[in-house]
Amino acid sequence: MNEAFLIIAAYLIGSIPTSVIVSKSQFNIDIRDYGSGNAGATNTFRVLGSKWGSIVMFMDIMKGFLAVKLALLLPFYVQNEFERTNFQIGLGLAAVIGHIFPIWAEFRGGKGVATLFGLIISVSPWTALSCIGVFLLVLYLTRFVSLSSILASIAFPIFILVVFNVDNNAYRVFAIAVALLVILTHQKNIGRLLSGSENKVPIFKNRDRRKESR
Repeated sequence: MNEAFLIIAAYLIGSIPTSVIVSKSQFNIDIRDYGSGNAGATNTFRVLGSKWGSIVMFMDIMKGFLAVKLALLLPFYVQNEFERTNFQIGLGLAAVIGHIFPIWAEFRGGKGVATLFGLIISVSPWTALSCIGVFLLVLYLTRFVSLSSILASIAFPIFILVVFNVDNNAYRVFAIAVALLVILTHQKNIGRLLSGSENKVPIFKNRDRRKESR
């Protein structure tokens, strides 16, 4: 078992089209035919509701988390933390590419944000928790999953470079690249946010009702 085999395995794990599986098995529809046409957790929240959106988000996070853990199958990476982190980043990125271009779903996937979170959780748990905190806070205040993802991704390199000051240049470059990647893959969402046409997800309804009753 070598690195190339594990990278392919990570891609195949990332390619599991969780939102497509859920939408077809539970609602007899293809999630990509509705909403934004995206096969990710955000569109699942929008089309199928918070229950199934949460399930898809969790499963997509686990794809990144499990792909990164494949590094532990090679004794060399178990014993060398620096090399392990770099290889784990490579495995996680393979899973993200699989999520965006899934071989199991005609290469039409999602944007990879949840899978990226899974990668970060596995490699750097405290950084991941900090980013998740940013995500949940923005989601609670705005109910825009896209805005929450964008701001959490921008916070990621800030945590890596400034707050936690991670001493790994590859990881620093990766953190910056993640923020740029998320911004690039959310250009349409950014346009809708600026025009006021971005849809909110159906969660935190009690908060909204309290706000409306004032």
